[in-house]
Parts: sequence; C-alpha cells; structure tokens
Amino acid sequence: MSLPPHRVDYSPIIERPPIKWPNGERVALWIAPNVEHYEYMPIKHGPRDPWPRTPYPDVQQYSYRDYGNRVGFWRMLEVLDQYKIRSCVSLNLAVLEHFPEIRDAMVERDWDYMTHGIYNTRYLYAYTEAEEREFYRDNIETVLKHTGKKLNGMLGPAISGTVRTPDLMAESGLTYHTDWMHDDQPVPINVESGKLISVPYSIELNDSPLFRVNYEADYFAEICKRQFDQLYKEGAESGQVMCIALHPFLIGQPNRIKYLDDILSHITGHDDVWMTTADDISEYYIKNYYDQAVENAQKYKV
Repeated sequence: MSLPPHRVDYSPIIERPPIKWPNGERVALWIAPNVEHYEYMPIKHGPRDPWPRTPYPDVQQYSYRDYGNRVGFWRMLEVLDQYKIRSCVSLNLAVLEHFPEIRDAMVERDWDYMTHGIYNTRYLYAYTEAEEREFYRDNIETVLKHTGKKLNGMLGPAISGTVRTPDLMAESGLTYHTDWMHDDQPVPINVESGKLISVPYSIELNDSPLFRVNYEADYFAEICKRQFDQLYKEGAESGQVMCIALHPFLIGQPNRIKYLDDILSHITGHDDVWMTTADDISEYYIKNYYDQAVENAQKYKV
C-alpha cells in the first residue's frame, strides 16, 4: 500500500533495517532557521492571499516579520554560535540580495541552504510545469552565485507545491524534500527519475505554529527536550532524526531567546548526538541506506 499519490511506500519503523549514523550517534539533530522575506506589495499568484487581514500593504504583518532580519536573526545567531551550531537554513533566496549582511554571516559560518522559494509571499500552487522547472533552475543558480554551494533540498515556499514537485525537484538534481513530515527517519520518495528522499522536518518543534496559537517559549523548550529524550532512547536501536525549526522574528524576540539556549544546552549535554545539517543527512542516507530502504518497502506493497 502507498500513500496518495503513491509518492511514499509504507514501511513501519519497527521492521526497518537499523540505521547507524557516521560515528554511531543515536540522533541526527539539525537546526533549520527559516530566514524569510515577505513582499510589502506582493503579486497574488494562485489561490492563496499572503496578506488576507487588510488590503495591501499590511504594515503590521510585514513589519512584524521584518523584525527577524533586522534584529531577531542576530540574536538567534549569537546563541547558535555559542553552541557551534552549523545550520541548514530554510531560505527565501531573495534574502541573499536584499540582506547581504545576513548572506555574509551565513557564508562565514559554512551553513547549508535549502530553498524556501524566492519570497515567502510567492507560492508554487499555480505554477505551470515550465514555470516550476525554471523555478528550480533559478534557485540552483542563485544559491551557487551567492554562496558557492550546490542546492540540494527544499522546504516549499510556505510549504506549497504541485503534484509534479517531487519529480521536477529530482530532475533538477535536488536530493531531498522536507515538506513530508511523516517520519523520524529519512524515507525515499518515488520520482520519475533520479533519487529523492524526505528528511524529517517538524511542524510541532516549530516556533511559528506554536507561538501563533498562544503556546509560549517555555512550552516550546519543554517539548523540544521531551522529544529529544525519547528519540535519544530509541536511537540506541536505530538512528533517529530530530529537526528544530526556528523563525528569527519569533524565537529572536527578547522574551524568548533564553529558551533556545535552554534547548541547546540540554541536547549538547548528551554524547552520541550528530549535530549536522539536512544536506549531510541526505548525502549519508542516500549513500548508505536508500537502496536498502527501497528494497525493504517492497514487501509491504499489496
């Protein structure tokens, strides 16, 4: 049995061959700052309105998010630097040109990059096949131009996509997609050509949905630590993946930043943790476990 639309073969985690991370670590932990930029006067493209609260411009919501690039990013960066975290940034690629100071800070720290679209006010829903193919070409060239790095993955802009998205990603040479939040380990995604996997991202260990429904940073810190403790326990048998998704305009607020320090202090106080990036997880998994996972999943097809 496959998940609609037959993109991912079912495979219960309790019956998979065990995963061993590079040095026997129990948990592969990656931090995903969502460094975003929203247009002041967006061009509506598709069924979703970026700023439905008021007619454009929505100064309140635009400026709230702009706080992240002006202040919150730098406050978050100070904590990440304290723990020597090399992140994989979910990046609206326009940031590379609009905010060269942020670009240079990320390049200096050798971060990895997954595209989160150009702006977080432009979505993939209404793209034609030709437009989406051009989107990946432009993304790949932009990341290489500004950072010198190869683009390998994507979190869809505002987590949007089309039915063609996995196929076109793989065709373009991308190797991982983080929109599929359905597992605690990487999983192959079925595509027409090439290889593509899902790398676990999180909508729960994610400051954006939590803070917007009035859970606060102390609760966020608590559930991050709880999740790590459980995955660390299970990781003794087979390696697990944990992602913490951050938004600088949220976690970078003065009243919240100490809780990021609390989370990272707890996690880094343990041995056998691979502090890594989604790029490195993807590369290691495809090299060592992709073929085995595809073969193992065949026995569950009906």
